[in-house]
Amino acid sequence: MFNTSQRRGVVVARIFAAALGLVSMALVAQSASASAGPFSGYQGSWSGSGSIATSNGNERIRCRASYAVDSTGNSLTQRLTCASDSYRFVVVSEVVARGSRISGSWSETTRSLNGSLSGTAADGRYNAHVSGGGFTANISVNSSAHRQTVTISSGASNIRRVSMTLQKGG
Repeated sequence: MFNTSQRRGVVVARIFAAALGLVSMALVAQSASASAGPFSGYQGSWSGSGSIATSNGNERIRCRASYAVDSTGNSLTQRLTCASDSYRFVVVSEVVARGSRISGSWSETTRSLNGSLSGTAADGRYNAHVSGGGFTANISVNSSAHRQTVTISSGASNIRRVSMTLQKGG
């Protein structure tokens, strides 16, 4: 059985995993009008910070992401590492775009959690649903060529909201 600290770590890991999948999907909205696939132009490193709103207050997080995009720009593999004063998470996701539909999978490698993601994107914004391991979340992403803002709302009682901003080239 998990103690309170371990349970809190699992919930936060799930939220970060959701963030990873959703940040990946944000890439679709940015370049939907380009002739290449929606992930074109996002190869490389991103970094930034944000916060976790819990039942006990807010905690700052720092995140680094790396993106590998296939030659068509329709498939993306992302590795996201986030850390706070209390936690460190590594999440890997694979996302495929088919028109305006986005789908994929994620795994949080330090805690052996995994799940799926799906959603739609339009005009640099999207809404998505992430699930897996008994966890669900709704995510909203606003994206531009060099900046992504992500907000995740979960039904978890101790983690209410996660938000982060990533900059390209970090």
